Amino acid sequence: MAEAPDGAPPQDWTPVEQRMWRAFREGRTCDLRTGHADRDDPPPWLRTGAPPTGPEWGAERTVRAQAVAELLLDGPPPVPGRVTALKLAGVRITGRLMLSGGTVAPYVQLDDCCFDEPLMLQECRVGSMRMVRCRMPRIDAARLQVGGDLHLPQCLVTGGIRMADAQIGTDLLLNQITVRRGRAAQAFAADGLTVGQDVDAELIDVTGEFSLRSARVGGRLSLRGATLRNPGGRQALNAARITVEHTLYLSGGWNAMAAGSSSAPPPEGVTVRDFTCHGGLRLDDGRFGNAVIISRARFLLQDEQQVSLRRVQAPELCFTVPRAPEGMVVLSGARIGKLTDAAGAWPSAGRLRMTGFSYDTLTPLAEFPLRDRLAWLQAATPEFRPEPYERLAAALRAAGEDAAAREVLLARQRRRRESLTAAGRVWGWLQDITVGYGYRPGRAAVWMAVLWALGAVYFALHHTPPAADAGGYRPHWSPALYALDLLLPVIDLGQDNAWRETGLAQWVASLLTLLGWMLATTAAAGATRLLRRGS
Repeated sequence: MAEAPDGAPPQDWTPVEQRMWRAFREGRTCDLRTGHADRDDPPPWLRTGAPPTGPEWGAERTVRAQAVAELLLDGPPPVPGRVTALKLAGVRITGRLMLSGGTVAPYVQLDDCCFDEPLMLQECRVGSMRMVRCRMPRIDAARLQVGGDLHLPQCLVTGGIRMADAQIGTDLLLNQITVRRGRAAQAFAADGLTVGQDVDAELIDVTGEFSLRSARVGGRLSLRGATLRNPGGRQALNAARITVEHTLYLSGGWNAMAAGSSSAPPPEGVTVRDFTCHGGLRLDDGRFGNAVIISRARFLLQDEQQVSLRRVQAPELCFTVPRAPEGMVVLSGARIGKLTDAAGAWPSAGRLRMTGFSYDTLTPLAEFPLRDRLAWLQAATPEFRPEPYERLAAALRAAGEDAAAREVLLARQRRRRESLTAAGRVWGWLQDITVGYGYRPGRAAVWMAVLWALGAVYFALHHTPPAADAGGYRPHWSPALYALDLLLPVIDLGQDNAWRETGLAQWVASLLTLLGWMLATTAAAGATRLLRRGS
């Protein structure tokens, strides 16, 4: 850059630019704010591109983008004992700031600044860059490489942000940013983004698709209190194949700076804003090292938009939204360690898909009655599938709730009966009312007692049958022992084979023997299930 021989700023620069040049060499802030809110607030045409109205920022607050680029790419040396840094506050930057392909060594801090044209950062290398409450038409930063932090809190970007394949060394801070999409459908296009530590995007307001496909985050991804909307589009948040080493937060958020606290729970009296998604949410094939937290979230879905968590893998999934999404929730193929949910969080029948969904333990946020849990399974399986019932039973057994697990397996058999032929349904119905498919073995004992009593009464009213062997041993005739001997398989009480029944009594004796075998085998099967927890 051209400068005076004595180290003075370039003579062709404006007085404001020369002031910026001196502040750059000294590493201090060039602050052009007046301290009056009405004058420091950018006029509408700088904020949104609307026609000029009201007070404008004149030449006393304006620098050329070319002058800024010269400082960042080939700036003057620092004064002795200082480090060069570009720190601007309340400055309007005219022209297009072209840093694409360059290397920016100085530290960059822009507060309350406005850009007339897009900021071009494609394939640029930067140490750290912080822009706070800045306004700009667009940011093009594909393949940007930032060695430290990239901060864009409370900024307004009216034409979208593109950060595809960008690499951020430590943190990406987007809290309270407002982004509007431009000509493309995506408002925030960051496919392939890599962030070394955390991505904080709390209380953001994005109109258009927020895309993080195949992104990698080394820490947490926080979208607490975010509002995402994509009118006319399919996805509001598209994060398929994302990898988050710690936790994804889609939950309520609050302004921690305004509250004066950054503690985990919000301080008393602080307004908490729900995470709101006006459009589809896609996390398919995502990998999460700690948890996926979806609570205090609202999903406003239309047409075929979905909350899709297909094949997601995470040690924990917390799905405790206060109101069930109106569209489809898909968990097909997801693998979760601990599932934390609430009874009213899941959509009704036909809008929940869980084919191949697996989880190890269940920890409901509040009381989740078994009948509601069974309705949850039925809503997820319009056509009968045994796997969801077996998975739920296994989780209940792991929690020590064996009785509830047996109820689930009994419900599985009843659902299965609906898919059988007429003969199969009749046989299943008989098994259900007699022994509860073996999951209620106590019923077998009750039926055995009833049949024993009926048999004893019948044979007591019937005449004494002839002995089986006229010349042999003839025991004392006992209708009660005779009926019991017919019902009990294997055990011989000396009555069954001692008498020869004929006519109707023979049919009654045969029926008691058949029912005794059936009840005994189903009771034995039920007892086996009681002893074998893993069955």
